[in-house]
Amino acid sequence: SRAQMCLSTLLGGLLLQGGKLENRLKASREVESVDLPNCHLIKGIEAGAEDIDILPNGLAFFSVGLKCPGLHSFAPDKPGGILMMDLNEENPRALELRVSRGFNLASFNPHGISTFIDSDDTVYLFVVNHPEFKNTVEIFKFEEEENSLLHLKTIKHELLPSVNDIIAVGPEHFYATNDHYFSDPFLKYLETYLNLHWTNVVYYSPNEVKVVAEGFDSANGINISPDKKYIYVADILAHEIHVLEKHPNMNLTQLKVLKLDTLVDNLSIDPSSGDVLVGCHPNGQKLFVYDPKNPPSSEVLRIQNILSEKPTVTTVYANNGSVLQGSSVASVYDKKLLIGTLYHRALYCEL
Repeated sequence: SRAQMCLSTLLGGLLLQGGKLENRLKASREVESVDLPNCHLIKGIEAGAEDIDILPNGLAFFSVGLKCPGLHSFAPDKPGGILMMDLNEENPRALELRVSRGFNLASFNPHGISTFIDSDDTVYLFVVNHPEFKNTVEIFKFEEEENSLLHLKTIKHELLPSVNDIIAVGPEHFYATNDHYFSDPFLKYLETYLNLHWTNVVYYSPNEVKVVAEGFDSANGINISPDKKYIYVADILAHEIHVLEKHPNMNLTQLKVLKLDTLVDNLSIDPSSGDVLVGCHPNGQKLFVYDPKNPPSSEVLRIQNILSEKPTVTTVYANNGSVLQGSSVASVYDKKLLIGTLYHRALYCEL
């Protein structure tokens, strides 16, 4: 089969197709800057930090260097990797984690990530990987003393044809989003163009793999509520966040949909409040058709009381691309905010 791709690949050609897609991409939207006073760009991240996950002890993981055909890259020949930063330090630095031998680092192309802490305090890192633009989920054990990742398992499955993001719920158990139904590039293109709403959420465990939610335009970021009762799914091209109730058999039922005016990418949970932080793309056209003179903008939203009748949505940060291009994720820990991007820099802010 021909190379598999991620979301961006097909959209370049789709831009020519009429107003409906322009609306899905928010092609005419400009953003008003909302600045934070204490921010600096993180040294060593120059080609994207698509996803960020922070452990309860303040260790933050970044997946860096994602590449997809058709998507801009500032380091097209460099493999991706996982960086770590200790947010308890006075001036934290991002360090690349070593990966155990036997894992193919040359083709490492990490996308969504998620951590899971077992009852014996073992930390597992789950990574969506696109080696040679295929789709796998890699499970690593984090070895803190050595600043390294021990590769445990590669998962491939026919129900995971176009994986975007993941939320771990056990040592080998997770929910994952597929941002396309097909893995073939032409069929992906057609699917997006025809707005088929065939993308889904899959539950994976060693004993059972099943589709647990479907009908999304393009399912993207996924996360779980602090009490583990609800799953949140971002539908990027529909500008929505879906709240799904999780049942003991791991099935999901839709509880509500929150409509927003932006392309919603990854979702993080503020551990102190349960608020949902969303990395967003105000204008998808600029994101997918890269022009250095008119770069993609960034936007971070905070959603309070997402389960209530009227959740409160506030803009935490917004930038026209002069500082940060293409924000895809925002994670918070102890009044520190990290903002990652699809293919640009990453920002560290003190709130």
